[in-house]
Amino acid sequence: MEFKNATILKKANVYFDGKVVSYTVKCEDGTTKTLGVMQAGDYTFNTGAAEVMEFLSGELSVELPNQKEPLVIQGEAMFEVPANSSFTLHVKTVATYCCAYAN
Repeated sequence: MEFKNATILKKANVYFDGKVVSYTVKCEDGTTKTLGVMQAGDYTFNTGAAEVMEFLSGELSVELPNQKEPLVIQGEAMFEVPANSSFTLHVKTVATYCCAYAN
């Protein structure tokens, strides 16, 4: 994954007592993404805009809105989260991710 002509904000986004940390990337085409790392743990996130989550590594399961069974991830995977909803991650091993936000 590579972002050309992008601006990375230096200030980290820190959640859950530092167990989830990401950096904001503003792309030339106007899109915003975050690149981050999650330590093992359980995390619930609320969305304003729709999101596309791409996991690059790690072992976890995801409880998504309107899905009965959790999505199990081992390594790379991608999923979408609707706007104005929430999702819960059960991270078993350190996981890295890229999140893209709808404009």
